[in-house]
Amino acid sequence: MKKILFATSEAHPLIKTGGLADVASSLPRALLKRGHDVKILLPAYASVVAKANEAGVKKVAELSLSGQTINLLQTRLPGSRVTVILVDIPQFSEREGNPYCGPDGSDWSDNHWRFFVFAKAAEAIALNQANLDWQPDIVHCNDWQTGLIPALLAQHEQKPASVFTIHNLAYRGLFSYQIFAELGLPNDYWHHEKLEFYGQMSFIKGGLAFANAITTVSQSYANEIQTPEFGCGLDGVLRARRDDLSGVLNGINMDEWNPGADKLIAHNYNRRTVNQKIKNKTALQEQLGLPVNEAIPMLGFIGRLVDQKGIDLILNQMNQLLTHDCQIVILGSGFASYEQALKNLAQQHPKKVSVTLGYNEAFAHQIEAGADIFLMPSVFEPCGLNQMYSLRYGTLPVVNAVGGLRDTVFEKPFDDIGSDGNGFVFHEATAEDLHAAIKRALAAYQQPEVWKQLQQNAMSQDFSWEKSAERYEEIYSAITA
Repeated sequence: MKKILFATSEAHPLIKTGGLADVASSLPRALLKRGHDVKILLPAYASVVAKANEAGVKKVAELSLSGQTINLLQTRLPGSRVTVILVDIPQFSEREGNPYCGPDGSDWSDNHWRFFVFAKAAEAIALNQANLDWQPDIVHCNDWQTGLIPALLAQHEQKPASVFTIHNLAYRGLFSYQIFAELGLPNDYWHHEKLEFYGQMSFIKGGLAFANAITTVSQSYANEIQTPEFGCGLDGVLRARRDDLSGVLNGINMDEWNPGADKLIAHNYNRRTVNQKIKNKTALQEQLGLPVNEAIPMLGFIGRLVDQKGIDLILNQMNQLLTHDCQIVILGSGFASYEQALKNLAQQHPKKVSVTLGYNEAFAHQIEAGADIFLMPSVFEPCGLNQMYSLRYGTLPVVNAVGGLRDTVFEKPFDDIGSDGNGFVFHEATAEDLHAAIKRALAAYQQPEVWKQLQQNAMSQDFSWEKSAERYEEIYSAITA
């Protein structure tokens, strides 16, 4: 049994802007279930405090760090037995809206201070100096917002081991030298092997340089970020620490994403009754005003409408795609130019294209259940969750061979699918390669026996958090031995 402090800037359902929140909710639950003593450390954003008040919250300590009074509040992660400690300073709790940026979309000007104080609170808890009478064996940090925690702990001889997980290396937490000086960090930390990054300070480098172990969310992404193409300028640091770097594939919530019991979809089905899946397609066609026809293949996309997700690849092959007998259903929001281009397509082709801007959890489930093919042509994808949801629902993914997509989706010849073939994979991030993969998917759809075998393979896979938790136990044991 390990005592684990899991430091994160978001955790579902208390606060979520992306996949980090799902990991920070699911992995601690899985570790608790396996007998570990896990506490999540989370900023006390205004919206988090409001939700915590519903569940019950109490003040457990008060600290004075770097001239600021910090209240530590305690609550539980809703729907679980996991304890959550909230770091309450006005810069978190008296500010509505997005945790990282203001209403204009610009980063909060004091993000460096907010997450420095958060790191100082983590340091105090880790050293058992927070009056909680609890000291972790492991401090598990996540993304740039927690990057300074391993750097602060490195100044102490008697300290817990630390793990730093990269969820997306593109966000590096960059600030000026002036801010580095203001935070009072040790002068020798201004070094290219520590916090300095091309004349700036990088919070994420604190985790990369000082943590005992570094992980990321798929094995392929662990390999990719050691190259200039995907390393965001940090590939040299990561190559130097390759022996301490592991890829641990994220899991998914197998109860929440279960077509056999999903209350958000029109008709439940499972691997043995996958023929019933088609009823979800006709329900979705009817709901969206598309021609109701079981035989027409339906392609789905759910995600942010940004460059990373390959939206330009989808758009650049759309004229060719629309020559095929198919329907396309899209749910997402993002860049205004992409939103407008997709809206125009839906207006021009109302019988073939449906576009819903924004995000709706129930509708996401309905697309996963109703579509036959799922488009996920990401330019880079550390892990990806939607391809796993799609596999679980027998909705075969078309993916670019990057990161976690490469590790979860496998294409095989139609005459040799075996037990591995479960989707369609392209290897160059071009509209031509994407379209060729979609054509292969449409051809497979016309062969019912081939299609059913691919669906059976897809729906047989185990994406539970148990496997990820087991791997993290091995890493924790190695660095505390």
